[in-house]
Amino acid sequence: MDDQSYNPNDNFQYQYRPGPQSQRPKKAKRPNSKKIVLIVVAVVCVLLVAVTALNSFYTIGEQENAVVTTFGVPQTVTSPGLHFKIPYIQEVQKVDMTIKGIAIGYDLYTNESKDEESLMITSDYNFVNVDFFMEYRVTDPVKYLYNSQDAAGILKTLAQSYIRDTIGLYPVDDVITSGKSQIQAEIKEKIINRMEQEDLGIQLVNLTIQDAEPPTAEVLAAFKDVENAKQGKETALNNANKYRSEQLPAAEAEADRILQQAEATKASRINEATGQVARFNAMYEEYSKFPGITKQRMYYETMEDLLPGLQVILTDENGNHLNMFSFDGAKEAAQ
Repeated sequence: MDDQSYNPNDNFQYQYRPGPQSQRPKKAKRPNSKKIVLIVVAVVCVLLVAVTALNSFYTIGEQENAVVTTFGVPQTVTSPGLHFKIPYIQEVQKVDMTIKGIAIGYDLYTNESKDEESLMITSDYNFVNVDFFMEYRVTDPVKYLYNSQDAAGILKTLAQSYIRDTIGLYPVDDVITSGKSQIQAEIKEKIINRMEQEDLGIQLVNLTIQDAEPPTAEVLAAFKDVENAKQGKETALNNANKYRSEQLPAAEAEADRILQQAEATKASRINEATGQVARFNAMYEEYSKFPGITKQRMYYETMEDLLPGLQVILTDENGNHLNMFSFDGAKEAAQ
């Protein structure tokens, strides 16, 4: 074949036969496309069934309620446990029904003060830092989810508004010391009434003043002095009341003794005056009968009272005693 050229007209067929060291390459078998499609469909169906089964049940805890929405219509489920729902049609939203807390004026977790929330002005134009803690709970899960986007945020905003409004009606002394209970009750009542009007499905449970103090250390010290003075005042009042309780019975007894003595003196003076009037009337009656003798006798009696035992001696120009008499004898002679 090396010396002769190949002529296609020659009537013979050329066949290639590999030598003993060469081999013809084998062709790879093509995969069956139908089997692949069937496998993919089977896997998708299994996954779809699994997802559907997982979405057909939900669980409600002891402190939870669920809102099941079917074609846009919500319904509340309250019983705890495992429940069935129609997959891809019904949507379930769980709502925590426990009491929750909101801090106003400070951070609930770090306890750091927030001046933009706590700093307020009182009716007597003083500044004060007041921290509040508010507790609330969900009463209607459907209204809580659909009547507002953030019911708890609305509650906090309303509480801050009423807190500032109420604090502004009281003097700083009441806010820091004696008026806390009244302020808490007034704010709580305002918030409850407003939340009933808003109808957001949540309810205020409690509102307490955590802390109230002046914004500066100097003012705080002054208010502490005021509080100490008030306590001293209360102590002094209590001691005074105790002293009054001890002394009042003795004073009342002394007053009764003085009144009784005055009554006795009054009766004695009246009796004495009555006796003197009787004697005067008797003397006047006697004087009207014998005026000269009575007048002389009265004179002697008066002189006897003024000069008891006095003797009168009469003398002449030479000093000789003419007569001697006493008022007692004169009175006897007059009688």
